[in-house]
Amino acid sequence: MASQDSAEQLPQLTAAGGHSPVEYFDEKAGHGKLEKRLSSDSSIASDGKLDAEKAAALDAEHHVKFVNGEPVITTGWDVSRYLVDPRDDGDPSITFRSLFLGTIFAGLGAALCQIYLFKPVQVSVSTVFLLLLIYSVGLAWSKYLPRAEWVEGTRFARLAPIFRFINPGEFGLKEHVIAALVASTASGGSAAVMNFAVQRLYYDTHVEATTAVLATFSTACFGYGLVGLLRPLTVYPSEMVYWGNLPTVSIFQSLHFNTEDNHKRLKVFWGAFSGMFVWEIFPSYIFPLLNGVSVICLATQHAPSGAQDVITNLFGGTDGNEGLGFLSISLDWQYITSSFMSFPLIQQANSWIGYAVCYIAIMGIYYSDVWNSKAFPMLSTSLYSQNGTRYNQAAVFGTTFTLNQTALETVGLPALTGSNAWANLCANLGIGGLIAHTVLFWGPYVWESFKHARDKSQPDPHWKVVMKNYEEVPWYWYLALLALSFFAGLIVVLKGQTTLPWWAYIISLLLGAFITPFSTLLYARMGNGIATNQLMKMVAGAVNPGKPVANLYFSMWSHDVVSTSIGLAGDLKMGQYLKIPPRAMFLTQLWGTILGAAINYIVMISVVDAQRDILLDPRGTNVWSGQEPQSLNSAAVTWSLAKQLYGPHGPYIWIPLGLLFGMVPTFVQWLIAKKWPTIGGFRVDSVVLPIIYQYSAWMSAGTNSPVMTSIIVGLVSQLWVRRYHPGWYKKYNFILGGALDGGAQVMIFILSFAVFGASGNPRSFPTWAGNPAQGNVDYCNGNGALD
Repeated sequence: MASQDSAEQLPQLTAAGGHSPVEYFDEKAGHGKLEKRLSSDSSIASDGKLDAEKAAALDAEHHVKFVNGEPVITTGWDVSRYLVDPRDDGDPSITFRSLFLGTIFAGLGAALCQIYLFKPVQVSVSTVFLLLLIYSVGLAWSKYLPRAEWVEGTRFARLAPIFRFINPGEFGLKEHVIAALVASTASGGSAAVMNFAVQRLYYDTHVEATTAVLATFSTACFGYGLVGLLRPLTVYPSEMVYWGNLPTVSIFQSLHFNTEDNHKRLKVFWGAFSGMFVWEIFPSYIFPLLNGVSVICLATQHAPSGAQDVITNLFGGTDGNEGLGFLSISLDWQYITSSFMSFPLIQQANSWIGYAVCYIAIMGIYYSDVWNSKAFPMLSTSLYSQNGTRYNQAAVFGTTFTLNQTALETVGLPALTGSNAWANLCANLGIGGLIAHTVLFWGPYVWESFKHARDKSQPDPHWKVVMKNYEEVPWYWYLALLALSFFAGLIVVLKGQTTLPWWAYIISLLLGAFITPFSTLLYARMGNGIATNQLMKMVAGAVNPGKPVANLYFSMWSHDVVSTSIGLAGDLKMGQYLKIPPRAMFLTQLWGTILGAAINYIVMISVVDAQRDILLDPRGTNVWSGQEPQSLNSAAVTWSLAKQLYGPHGPYIWIPLGLLFGMVPTFVQWLIAKKWPTIGGFRVDSVVLPIIYQYSAWMSAGTNSPVMTSIIVGLVSQLWVRRYHPGWYKKYNFILGGALDGGAQVMIFILSFAVFGASGNPRSFPTWAGNPAQGNVDYCNGNGALD
C-alpha cells in the first residue's frame, strides 16, 4: 500500500518537471478563507536520504521502470506520480468570466459534436480544440477589459467592484478549466438527440423542443448522479486514468505553469497546431484521396469487374461503407486522432487482435453467404427486405409505431447485412466478456477501492491534495439529482411521443445503473469502453415487443446513462488532476449538461433537414453519413421483432446467445491465470477479451481507411517513444497529440459550415485526380479516372 502521508507531504511524490517548493491553498482553513500554504520536498522527511528511500520504496512497490533515468509511463500510478503535476495555486474557479466563456463555447462544442454524429467516422470533440479558443479569448479578456485597479483611487472607484466582477484579473488555470469543462460537457453528445433524429428521419415525427430537452436532461443527469455515487470506485484511485484526457491535462498545465519546460512544450504545441490546421484542408476538402491511399486499388484499375469487387471490399475504405480499408494509409488526422497516442499499449495490442479477426470474419461471412449476406451490401447498418431493397418499415409499423401483424406477413421480415449481424453479435460478446472480466479479474481492486472510500485512505496524491484543500460534494446532492432526473424522464414518458410504458422506463434506468460501473471501469483503465446499446435493445425488445419507438426510448435511458456516466467521470478525474474544487465541478457539469441538451437538439434539426436524403441513403458520402441513426433504427426495429428474428427459430438466434458465450472464454482465461499467471513471460490477464470482441467488428460500417495509420501511430507512440524515449514521451507526447487534434477540428468546424453544407447547400471542390468526379475516392472501383 502507498504511503499514507498527509497532503502536505505530497510534492515529494512528483519527479522530473515537478515544482519545489509547491504552493497550494486550504479552502477549509479559517472558516472558508483561502489560506496559502507552502509545501516543500524537505517536509517529507527530516533528511534527503530518507526522502530518497521513501521514493525508491514507492517506485519498487508500483514496479516503476526507468530508462536513462526517466520513468516509463505504464500504470495509473506512473501517471499520478510522474506525468501530472500536483501543484495547486488556489486560484478562483467559478467566476462570471469562466461561466460566460464556457456558455458561449458550449454552443460551439455541442454543434461540432452533433455534426460528427452524422459523419462516416464517429469522432468525439476534442477538449483541446475548445480549451485553446477559450484560452485565447480569456487572455484577451484579462488584458483589454477594464480592471478594478484601473479606477481604484480615482473618482470612478465605485465602479471597481463591477470591474472586478467582470474581469477578476489574470486568466488562471481553474477559470480556464471550468470554462472548458462547461463547453466539453455540452459537447459530449447524446443518444437522446439521435433518437429524435431517428424519429424525424424514419417516422416523420417532430419531437417538441420541451420534450427533447427534458429527455436529454433526464438521461445525462441520471448518469451524473450515478457517477457521483461511484466516485470512490471510478474516479479517485490512481488506476482510474481516463487516458484520453491526458493530452488535455498536459496542455492545461503547460499553458498556466510558467516553467522553462512548459515554454518548450508550448512551442511544440503551437507549431503542431498551426501545421495541422493548414494541412487538414487538403485531405478533407481539396485532396480527399489522402484520406485513404491504397496502392492495391491504384494498381488494379484494369482488373476484371469481379476481381475489382473483391478488391474494393477488402482494400477500399475511403468512402462510407466502401470496404475494410486493409493496408490503406490515411493522412487525415480528423479520423486518426490522438487517441492512439494516449491509449495504453495493452489496450491497443488487444485491439490489433480484434482488427485481424474483423478482416477475416467480415470477408468470410460475406463470401460464404452467411445470413444471406450476398443479397445485400457487404457493409451497411440499414435494414433490407429479403430481395435486397430498403425495408419498408412504415408499412409494418404505421403511424402508431406499433407492429401490424397483417402488414408484416405481406412485407416480410427485415434482414440485416452480414456485417451488421456480426457487429451485433460482437457487441453482445463484448458485454458478456466485460461483466465477467470486471468481476473475475478486477474484483479485488473494486473491494480495495471501497475499503479506501470507507477509511478515507485513498493513496492517490492528487486526491489527497483536493481533499485537503476543498469541501467534497455531499452524497445527497447526487441523490437529489437522481430524483430530479427521474421525474423529468417520467414526465416525458407520460406526456411525450414515446409509446414507452412507465414501468419499462424504470426497468431501463435500473439496467443502465447496473451496467454503468462495469463500463466505466474498463474505460478508465483502458481508454475505451464497450458499446452497450445492443444489450439495451435486446432487453427492450423483450419488454416492449412490436414497438420500435418504445425500444428507442428504452435504450436511450439505459444506454445513454452509461455513456454519459463515462464522459462525466472522465471530467471529474480531470478535475482531480487539476485540483478543481469538487463543488465547482458539480455546478460546472450540471450547467454544461443543460446547455448541451438544448444546443444538440437545434443542430440536429439543422443537419437532418439539410441532408435528409444523404442520411437516409445506406451508403452516404465521404462527408455525411446516416450510419448512426440507421443503426439505431435498425436495432429498434429488429429487436421489436425479437421473437421472429432472434427467437429459437429466427435467423439471428446466435446474437442474443452471444451475451452468454462472451462470459465463458473469460471464465476459462481466469482459471488459467489462477493456475499459471505468466506463460512464457506473458501475463495471461493482459489479454482483455471484451476489447478483442469490440474491435472484431470495428470495420463493420463507415470509413475504414484510417485503421492502418492508427496502428502505426500507436506503435510509434506507445511502443517506441514511450519505452525507449520516456523523457520525450512524458514532456511532449500528449501535448503533441492534443495540438494535432485541435488544429484538425478547428479546420473541420470551419469547413462544415463553409463548404460541407451543415447549414445549407454544400460547395464541392472542383474535381481532379485527387478528388475524382465518379466512383470511390480511393479508386477502388476501376473508375478509369487515371487513364
